[in-house]
Amino acid sequence: MDRLIKINNKEDIFAKYKNTPISDLLEYHDLLKPYEDVSSPQMLIAMCMDNRKYLHIPNNFAFIIRSGGGTLRFSEFKVSYTIAIGGIKTIALIAHNHCGMVNLMSKKEKFIQGLVDVVGWERKRAEDHFMNFAPMFEIGNEIEFVLEEASRLRTKYPNILIAPLYYNIDDNLLYLIKED
Repeated sequence: MDRLIKINNKEDIFAKYKNTPISDLLEYHDLLKPYEDVSSPQMLIAMCMDNRKYLHIPNNFAFIIRSGGGTLRFSEFKVSYTIAIGGIKTIALIAHNHCGMVNLMSKKEKFIQGLVDVVGWERKRAEDHFMNFAPMFEIGNEIEFVLEEASRLRTKYPNILIAPLYYNIDDNLLYLIKED
């Protein structure tokens, strides 16, 4: 957790993010900057589908893609669309603590039994479903995952500003992550 930087004021924002939509996001969410009218999206935000996270941002400020763990691995066409058609030049990747996609294999039996009990699937079908998809969505450590995802996307989209961020569910704040 020593990689996380809390935003107490504008000066805490890394220089590379100053005067960018990343700075605006941090100021709106953590510093409660008053909302400005936004006529078109300024950025793409990728974050987990977890229901415990809510961003304080103005309407029209961002395209938002929510997926398990916040991965964009299976949403790259959508990312490309926001860049090519939406004119987006900035992406925030937001990981969070207590993510259900961490150690997903430990939830295997509950997942399978839930599909059997709630959906009515045969056990074999539920097992196959879990085993086919869990490896694609399981993440190890949330911070390491978001740093790896940022690196992967920077290679794919070299002219796009990509910021790995961390949402702390315990205090509902965004944190910058020190990268190596």
